[in-house]
Amino acid sequence: MGDEIELPVHSTSYSITNADSRAWLESTPFLSDTVKYPPEELGHGVQGMEARFTPRPPVKPKPPRQSKLQRLHSLENTQINQKAKFTNSEESSSEPIDTDSSCGSISGDLSGSSLPCLQGRSTVASQKLLSRSGSSSSSMRDCNNSQSANSMAEYRNSITHLDSESNSKTVPLGRKRLPPVVHTKPLPPISINMESPALRTSNRIDVDYADYIHVTSELSNQHNNILTQTQGTKENQSSFSMTSSSRILLPVSSEDLRNRSYLEGSLLANRALLGASELNRFFPDGRIRVFIATWNMQGQKDLPETLDDLLLPCDSHLIHDLYAIGIQEGTPDKEWEIRLQEILGPNYVLLSSAVHGVLQLSMFIKRDLIWFCSEVEQASVTTRIISQIKTKGAVGISFTFFGTSFLFISSHFTSGPGKIYERMLDYDKTIKALELPKIIPDTNIYRSDPNDVTTRFDNVFWFGDFNFRLDVKRAVIDELLCSSNNKDRLCCILHYDELTQKLQEGTIFKGFKEAEISFPPTYKFDTGCDVYDSSAKKRTPSYTDRIIHKSRQKGDILVVKYGSCASIKTSDHRPVYCFYQIKIRPGRDNIPLCAGQFGRDIYLEGIKRRFLRQQKQHILLDQKSSTVCSVS
Repeated sequence: MGDEIELPVHSTSYSITNADSRAWLESTPFLSDTVKYPPEELGHGVQGMEARFTPRPPVKPKPPRQSKLQRLHSLENTQINQKAKFTNSEESSSEPIDTDSSCGSISGDLSGSSLPCLQGRSTVASQKLLSRSGSSSSSMRDCNNSQSANSMAEYRNSITHLDSESNSKTVPLGRKRLPPVVHTKPLPPISINMESPALRTSNRIDVDYADYIHVTSELSNQHNNILTQTQGTKENQSSFSMTSSSRILLPVSSEDLRNRSYLEGSLLANRALLGASELNRFFPDGRIRVFIATWNMQGQKDLPETLDDLLLPCDSHLIHDLYAIGIQEGTPDKEWEIRLQEILGPNYVLLSSAVHGVLQLSMFIKRDLIWFCSEVEQASVTTRIISQIKTKGAVGISFTFFGTSFLFISSHFTSGPGKIYERMLDYDKTIKALELPKIIPDTNIYRSDPNDVTTRFDNVFWFGDFNFRLDVKRAVIDELLCSSNNKDRLCCILHYDELTQKLQEGTIFKGFKEAEISFPPTYKFDTGCDVYDSSAKKRTPSYTDRIIHKSRQKGDILVVKYGSCASIKTSDHRPVYCFYQIKIRPGRDNIPLCAGQFGRDIYLEGIKRRFLRQQKQHILLDQKSSTVCSVS
C-alpha cells in the first residue's frame, strides 16, 4: 500500500501496512528490530503529503531537554555506576534469583543486561516512540530533532557492549536479600575474671595512690608460683581476685609466713619488710616526694582563714608523700596541727610533732607509708643563756624510712642586724647539743661525727628563721626592688646576703646547699599588706626565712621548687616552702618500727572539720544558685 520507508534498527525486519499498524503496535509493548511504516503514517519524507490535525488534551510542560553530549555523558555514568552496583550485589548474593521475561525479543535481551535501569529506559523509550508514531507531524519532527541516528547507534552499541561484559547474567527486579554476616575471625574468649572496674576502684585504699599499683612482673610471677604451689588448679582459678592488679598488698602464703622473721632480712631479699621488693612496689622510681615549709607567725594567735596556698601551692601539681612544717613565734597547741590535718585531708596522718617553747615542728606522712617508718625520735636545744626562755633554739625530728635516714631541724637564731657571730654560735650549739639518733642505728657509722648531728643521717633538712640580713642600706634595696628585670635584681640583692656569703666561705652550715632563690625578701612587711617596714626603724628587707639541705650521696636530693607564699599576710614574715625528690634505698628489718602509731585525736578532729567545712560550702553554693522572690 503506497511507498514504504524502512527504518534500520537491528538485524531482522518487519513490514507493517497502514491498515493493521495501529492495532499491532498497541498490542506490542516494544519495537522490533526493523519497522517499516507507510509514508501516510509517518507524515514526512513524502512530498505533497499533509498530516491530519488531531487535537490532544493538555499535558504538563516537559522539562528542558538536555543536549546530545549531556545525555550521552549522563547515560555513560549511569551505566558505569549500575554495573559496579551489580558486581557488588552478585558477589554478596548466595542464591540465584530468576527474572521473568514477558516482553518479547527486545525485553528478553535487556533482561540479561547488567543494568536494571536500562530495562526501564528501553521500555519507556519504546513506549514513547510507539505513542508518537500516531501523533502529528510536528511532534514527529520534534522527536527527530531530539533523537538523531548517531545517538541511537551509540545507545545500542553501549547496550550491546554491556551485554557482552555481563555474560548474560540476570538481576533481580525486587529487593535483594543479603546473606547473613559471617565473622572472618574467631571471637575472643570470655575472660574468667569477671571483676568490674567499678568494684576494683571502690575497693582500692585510695584513688590518689596510682603509683602504688605498678607491681613488677617479677613479683607477680613469684606470687603466682606461690599460689600454684600452695593451692590446686581449681582453687587457683576461683581465687582470681588475689592476683588482681588493683591489689596493693600482695598475697603471702602460709608457709612463707611460718618461716619468715620480721626482725631479720637482707637488703635484697623478698622476705624483708623494708627490702627492695616493697620499695619497688611503692616507689618504682626509687624516690619520695617531700614538702618543707617554714613560717614565723609573729606570735599571732589568729590563724589565716585558709592554708591551702601554703600546703597546696599552685606550683605543685601532685601531692607529696611527706610534709614537714616548722613555725617560729607561734602558739604551739593542737589547734595548729588540727588545721594542718584539715587541709591535708584523710590521706595523711600526723607522724610526729615536736614542740620547744614557741617553736614547733609537725611531720605528716601518707597513711600507707607509715608502716615503713622506724620509731620517730625528737630532741630540742635552747640557744638562750637562760634555758627557761625558749624563744630561740632548735627542735629536731629523725627517723628511718626503708633504708634511708632523715633529720629535720627547725631553728630560730638570734635576731638583729650585724649579729652574724651570735648566729654562728647558735649553729655550733645546735649541731653539738642535738642528741639524735637515740635508738635507731646509724646507716653509716663510718661517716658520722660525734660533734655534728648532721653527719649521722643520710639526708638533712634545716629550715627556719635564721635571721641573716642584707648588709646594705634600705635605700639600695628599695631601688633594686623597683628594677624591671626580676632575675638581675635578685642577683644584686643576694650579693649583700650574709648567709649566702657564709655558705660560700664554708664557715657555717658545712656541706649544706640552698636552691636558687626566685622570690623577693620575706621580711619585714607591714601586717596585712605587701609594703615593707614603714615604721620609724625602716628595717632593711631581708631573706631571714630559709630552707637548706644536705646529703651523704651526691644527687640523692633533687630540688623541684623553692618559693614563698605571698597570699598569707597575717605576719611580718612570708612563709617559705620547698619541695624535693629524694632517693630511697632498701633497708633491713632489724630496726624498731613505728608500728602505725600516729596522732589519732588530731586525725579525727581534722577530718571532722574538713567534712563540716565542705558541707557548709555546698550549702552556700546552693543558696547562691537558687533565687527567692519576696513580695512586700
